[in-house]
Formats: sequence, structure tokens, C-alpha cells
Amino acid sequence: MVEQASRLRNVRYDIRGPVLRRAQELEAAGHRILKLNLGNPAPWGLSTPEPIVADMVMHLGDAEGYSDARGIYSARVAVAQYYQTLGVRSVQPDDIFLGNGVSELIVMSLQALLNTGDEVLVPSPDYPLWTGAVTLCGGRPVHYNCDSGQGWAPDLEHVAAQVSPNTRALVIINPNNPTGAVYSRETLLGLLEIARRNNLLVLADEIYDKILYDDAKHECAAALAPDLLVLTMSGLSKAYRAAGFRSGWMAVSGPTTHATEYLEGLQLLANMRLCPNVPAQHAVQTALGGFQSITTLIRPGGRLYEQRNHAWRKINEIPGVDCVRPAGALYLFARLDPEVHKIRDDQKMIIDLLEQQLMLLSHGTGFNLPTPDHLRMVFLAPVDVLDDATDRLRRFLETYEQ
Repeated sequence: MVEQASRLRNVRYDIRGPVLRRAQELEAAGHRILKLNLGNPAPWGLSTPEPIVADMVMHLGDAEGYSDARGIYSARVAVAQYYQTLGVRSVQPDDIFLGNGVSELIVMSLQALLNTGDEVLVPSPDYPLWTGAVTLCGGRPVHYNCDSGQGWAPDLEHVAAQVSPNTRALVIINPNNPTGAVYSRETLLGLLEIARRNNLLVLADEIYDKILYDDAKHECAAALAPDLLVLTMSGLSKAYRAAGFRSGWMAVSGPTTHATEYLEGLQLLANMRLCPNVPAQHAVQTALGGFQSITTLIRPGGRLYEQRNHAWRKINEIPGVDCVRPAGALYLFARLDPEVHKIRDDQKMIIDLLEQQLMLLSHGTGFNLPTPDHLRMVFLAPVDVLDDATDRLRRFLETYEQ
């Protein structure tokens, strides 16, 4: 018998777990599933801008061999210059690591850092790869609360209370997946001060930094803390609608003299994977240096702006459901009032919704929320599809009991 490695037994990635497997079974049986579970722009006609695709195609002849393990120089220059414009003055091309999406870089950053039993502070709710990757790397994720009553901002007192002698790093996901929160400057400064007092590495997941609505403003954590070692991660998947390219980056900023061994570990891991996907690296310079087409989608009248508003209004009209309006990203993280909808197992609820309404959403505990009273809906679909989706959810909840 070939057994699963023991280190995987406590690793969860529920947004692609049992619920998705059940959806695939239903599709195999001939059912058409409405999928609003993943932030994948392409299926909804939100295509990669043509100049980005054209530049990648034009450089295919130059992309047949391995690149530098950190990535091609032109792409690293573009990323470094981008962060310099955000106020991260110390970052240089040699401080940039390109990766096969931010997901690979998350795992690399933790593999190079963690020994067995080391702790990492992770928000709750979180993007679940962070929790899973900490566990996979032998560490212990320690979740800090984000407060829905304060627009899902982190509870700074709770964050500080979670620090122990074993804490090595603080994860900041801003703009946040799954809640859509965009943290204020004051909140970020508070988080960074906790890292400063406790000598923590800051891991800043900023993949949605350009997807902002109304008057929301994104503050780059590394720019606010030039005295801290910060690893800032982003990529082409969301703002540039190039999820399938698997092209992300990580910028190392701040003082590094105390982290020489850690950075050598990052370089070792970069070398071991040989290099990132080379054709997609050629899209980075054009993406960062060209017209930012995302701005037309997120302003009033733009597709994402209008879909966000419409879906948020519709989901709040469902009895017993309320949702904080997302200031950024691509998701509604809606609450089911426990007095109205008595849900004990939210994964079962999502599977039941799938089977009864042929619609796939994500359950809140899959994002490491401790209570089974939330679900996440992606609002990438056109308005008519979002109307259909919220109508299906309303019909389901009208009669659903556990």
C-alpha cells in the first residue's frame, strides 16, 4: 500500500477539495454547473490585454531555454521599478524572484523560513494556501481575527496577543481574499509595528493591489516599513487577467544583513526549480509598463465595478443574509444569520446547494473562519448570471435545513 505522507494529513485546501470533486462528478454525469467559486477571469470573458499576449508570443523564440533562476532580467527590472514608484526605494532587480504564480512563491518563502513547530500569524479568514503551506512546511499557522464589524480589518489587539517565542512571520493579505477588505494606513502601521516589536518577517500578499473600488486606496506595506524585511508578492493573474500564465513575483525589501542565510535559502529553492515559466516572464514588462486596463473595469460604469455593486445589493436582499461591501478584489463574503439559517456544517451546505441548484460557491470555513456562517461568491460573471446565481441561492435557503 502506498500511503500519503504524514505531513499532508493536516493540510487543507478546501476551495479545491471535496466540493469541487462533487461538482466534477455532476459534470461527468451531464449536468451544467454554474461556477462562482474561483477568481478565474477568463471563463467570464475577462481576457488578458492583447499587448501582453502579443509581447509574450513575440518572445517565444527567446524562451526555449532556461532563464536565470530568479527570472529574466527585463522582468525583474520592471518589477523593481514598479515598487520604486510605490515608495519602496531600496528594491533592486536582484531583489526580485519571479515564480510560477504567487502560489509557488508563497511555498518557497515558507520552505526557506520554517523549522518544525515555528509559528506564522495568518489572518482569519485567509486565502487558504497560506495556512496549508505553513503546515506543509512543518510550521504551525496561528490565526488572528479580522472583524466584520470593522470592515473585516484585523483586530490589532488579537494579532499582538497571538505572538509567542515561536512566531517567525506575519502574513498580511491586502486587499483581502476572501473578504474584499482594503486595510487603512493606520491598520497597516499597527500590523507592521507588531512585526517590528517582535522581529517578525513580513509576508505581504498584494495580488489585488490594483483592484480597488470607490475611494479605496491601497498602501504598499513595504513602503510603510523600510526598516523591516518585507517580502511583497503579486503577479499577472488578477489585475491583468492572466491567471493561466502562472506569472508572479516576490520583491525583497528592507535590511537584509540579518537574513543572509534565509535569502540564500530562497536562492537555493529558486535554483532547485530551475526557473519560472519563461514565456510568461516576457509578459511582465509590458504588463507593468503599459496601459493599465484594469482601471476602466473598476471605475463607475466599468464591468467589475457594476458587477460588484449589483451582486452585493442582490445578495443582501436575501432574507437572513448580509455582506460587507468589498472595497477591493473579486469576492463577496456573505454572512448567514445563525438565527435564521441554522448551519452546523457549511461544507455540507455548499454540497447540498451544488446538488439542488447546480451552483458552486465556497464555504467560509474553507478560508479558516472558525464559524460555519459564511460563504464566498465570485462576482466576475455578467449581471444576468449574477441575478441567476443570487436567485438560486435565495430559493435554496428558503427551505434548507440541517
